[in-house]
Amino acid sequence: MRLDVEDLQARLRAFAAERHWQPFHTPKNLSMALVVEAAELAEIFQWMTPEQSLAVRDNPALKEPIADEVADVLLYLLQLADHAGVDLAQAVENKLVKNAVKHPVPHAPTAPQP
Repeated sequence: MRLDVEDLQARLRAFAAERHWQPFHTPKNLSMALVVEAAELAEIFQWMTPEQSLAVRDNPALKEPIADEVADVLLYLLQLADHAGVDLAQAVENKLVKNAVKHPVPHAPTAPQP
């Protein structure tokens, strides 16, 4: 399944409009809601060891709660970008370029020449 960002943002706008939530969907409020949902995701992993966290993909009891929180984070992020006028595709491309400059591929050390 492919994720159509623009379609999803339109669906989220319609969902909010049907419930008269538009006055509450400000960038400030959406960013705060995003943080809350990210914290709920972090709570699932809070006391796990690194090894336990790596094993969640094979734990059927955790798959749905993790998927729900990941979806909540994504949905709020999409709404925040929409309301703040951020072109997500362009923002991601720009950030990947900035990251490549900031974090270049390390070069293997060369052996001293005799």
